[in-house]
Amino acid sequence: MRKFYTGVVRRRKNILIFFIASVILCAVLKNFVSVNYDMNDYLPEDAKSTVALDMMEQEFEGGIPNTRVMINHVTIPEALEYKEKLKAVDGVTEVTWLDDAVDITLPISAIDKDTLETYYADNTALLTVTIEEESRISAVADIREIIGDENAMSGSAVSTATATLNTVSEIQKITVIAVLFVLIVLILTTSSWVEPIIILAGLGIAILINGGTNLIFGEISFVTNAAGSILQLAVSLDYSVFLIHRFEECRKETTDVQEAMVDALCKSTTSILSSGLTTVIGFLALVFMQFQIGPDLGLALAKGVAVSLIIVFLFMPSLVLAAYKFLDKTKHRPLMPGFRKFGAAVNRIAIPMVCLFAVIVIPAYLGSNANEYYYGSSKIFNEETQLGRDMESIDGVFGQRDTYVLLVPRGDTATETALSDELHELPQITGMISYVDMAGAEIPLEYLDEDTLSQLMSENYSRMVLSVDASYEGEETFSLVETIRDIAQSYYPDTWYLAGEGVSTYDLMDTVTEDMVKVNLAAIAAVFIVLLLTMKSVTLPVILVLSIETAIWLNLSCPYFMDQTIFYIAYLIISSIQLGATVDYAILMTDRYKENRQSLSKKEAVRQTISDVTVSILTSGSVLTAVGLLLGYISTNQLLAQLGIFVGRGAIFSLAIVLLILPGLLFLFDKLITGTKKKHERKKFLFHREVMNHESL
Repeated sequence: MRKFYTGVVRRRKNILIFFIASVILCAVLKNFVSVNYDMNDYLPEDAKSTVALDMMEQEFEGGIPNTRVMINHVTIPEALEYKEKLKAVDGVTEVTWLDDAVDITLPISAIDKDTLETYYADNTALLTVTIEEESRISAVADIREIIGDENAMSGSAVSTATATLNTVSEIQKITVIAVLFVLIVLILTTSSWVEPIIILAGLGIAILINGGTNLIFGEISFVTNAAGSILQLAVSLDYSVFLIHRFEECRKETTDVQEAMVDALCKSTTSILSSGLTTVIGFLALVFMQFQIGPDLGLALAKGVAVSLIIVFLFMPSLVLAAYKFLDKTKHRPLMPGFRKFGAAVNRIAIPMVCLFAVIVIPAYLGSNANEYYYGSSKIFNEETQLGRDMESIDGVFGQRDTYVLLVPRGDTATETALSDELHELPQITGMISYVDMAGAEIPLEYLDEDTLSQLMSENYSRMVLSVDASYEGEETFSLVETIRDIAQSYYPDTWYLAGEGVSTYDLMDTVTEDMVKVNLAAIAAVFIVLLLTMKSVTLPVILVLSIETAIWLNLSCPYFMDQTIFYIAYLIISSIQLGATVDYAILMTDRYKENRQSLSKKEAVRQTISDVTVSILTSGSVLTAVGLLLGYISTNQLLAQLGIFVGRGAIFSLAIVLLILPGLLFLFDKLITGTKKKHERKKFLFHREVMNHESL
């Protein structure tokens, strides 16, 4: 190891040039990494709704209707004019309205009331639009220009376009504020005015390299794009801080700065690597999710931490040696107070805090598993945004409605008619456009235009477009999806395909709920094994993992006690993120306690340990808290906002347990933690005494 680091120090100029060139290249490559904002694209390839969408793309030119457009204060002829304008928008493949379901030459009184009110109510028209995936942003903008702000639009295409435009600007704002906060924290916790700039330079290079190398994934999810960089900033911060502080300590032992850096690298490698490894493993647990946003985020975050470790061991030594004179010239007295009194206070309340810990563990666990969830994207934008207000307006007039598309094999008209009749009996089905429904209408089939027929029949399949009086998710919606699937199965065993927003959300719910236990167990087991191998103790991994898991349970139980509905994806992801990001605090506390315990009593070791590590833990924890809360309170995307709140609040709970409860646990289980070592030293002492007695004889 020393030989390797000696080579790093000697070749520091070449290393600096290499990383500067790499960061320039990656900054360019980052612009070519595409971002996907559609959650449904991350369903497993074998999910029923995904298979149905693939089949529909093969058989029909138009996709699933993904936008609802509401036009206020219009007559039927005016609504038809709007329909033609919408059909002319580039990227719009289909627009469906009342004239596709009934003969609008009939008097309104002659039209079935339920069918009429599906499309036209109170002089307000609701048109269903299908927008191509690659044209969502431009098409949504063009539609908004046609209908104006006084009318409304909603749907997955609008949500995706809005998220794409809003998230980019919001993340830029969050990043700027986060960097300024980190700079302030580093100024307060370091001993040189230049040190924060050096640390931020290393972090910035690591983040840019990670962002550019995301090109190997082809595209990344909006969750990874939004949270990846700021989480990398928060969890990697203390690696560079620790190295620089070790370097300063080693300089007191030698006047040769290069030798001091080699010593610092050798002494800090184990601690930094063990800390980084547990973080990487915590993130990699997300790879076990079937819902592909998990692997997408987990791989990107794990790669980011790995890049940060490479930067710390290769680039930072070169940068610090190039700037150490500036570090010396800009020294200042510590700006943070000592935490000796805080250590004494924690020592006094250690046992009561452990008792409190024992009381809250079970309620926290039970509360964390009793939440109510959103599974899809229908609630991502609230009423404070234009999209949220539009959704509320449309739901206020037409209710929460969705459009499903059912494909069945073509050719058996009698079976199709029987299927249509049974589907019509479902109270949630308010309208249906299909070959058999149109053939049964008063207008003769030969009068139907070719475009309409091409949307209802392909070479192999007939297509039924169902207007559904149901929201995009919820128990009623999920029950309806199951009912429609059962009915289709009874008429066309294993040869039907059902797609739609609610259908995809059902499959999403089915997928992510299966992931929960698997991902959590994988993360806990992996971190436990790493701690077991590095600490060579069974007791310590149990204490550390239980401490951080309790912090996670407390974090996830808050929505239950606050009567909030949460996004299941955020709920699922945060467990691995909080474990990976904050278990380092517990490791640092434990390692320093074991070190102090060699020369101090239990009480004094607790007091001294808290005094030693509080600044380091607060530095990393406060940054993680800040970036999480910034994401939570700035992002208009409620999934990202909730994930940010979980990150920030989780960091606070982890800090509280590590600083206030873990010391008491270390105190109580001291014999189990230090007993093996003491027995070994006792045997060694007795052996030496016997040797000395033998020699004296």
